[in-house]
Amino acid sequence: MTDRIWEELRNELILGASQKGHPFRYCTFATVGFEHLPRLRTVVVRHVSDRLNLTFYTDRRSKKVIHIKENNKVSMLFYHPEKLLQLKIEGLASLVRDDKRLNAYLKNIEADHLKDYTTHIAPGSAIGSPDEIEYLDKNNYFCAIEMEPFKIEYLKLQRPSHLRVRFSKEDDRWNSEFLVP
Repeated sequence: MTDRIWEELRNELILGASQKGHPFRYCTFATVGFEHLPRLRTVVVRHVSDRLNLTFYTDRRSKKVIHIKENNKVSMLFYHPEKLLQLKIEGLASLVRDDKRLNAYLKNIEADHLKDYTTHIAPGSAIGSPDEIEYLDKNNYFCAIEMEPFKIEYLKLQRPSHLRVRFSKEDDRWNSEFLVP
């Protein structure tokens, strides 16, 4: 039974990265830096590898990048409202450093979206007005982050009983166990 559940969660994650309207396209990404305060934000999942590594893009000056450098243990939360399906994923995040991969990602970004990585000052910086935002013509601060999961919790809200399964990765192999929902 857990094989079927594993395939469902895997397929939903892949669809989330490939279909713009899919609920798993966006997820809540959580980090904890040195201040020991959880920080949450919504990110767009861009790629899911065969090993279920999840990739998203950001500005390399963002707080999430700083937090990952301080503590690379992160989590992601996905919710599919029509299927009443929640996935909670814990893993290790890293910055993608391979120039070939980064250039391939950059080529797939629409021109009007590329400006999101070209602001003159860092994201989250205080400004007096939105009109003060300046964009660079040549340089960008594009960064890709990849999260390698080591634990995935599947929760399906259904009747007569909800279904919850934890998948844990050990030595490159995923083990499963049912949990009380």
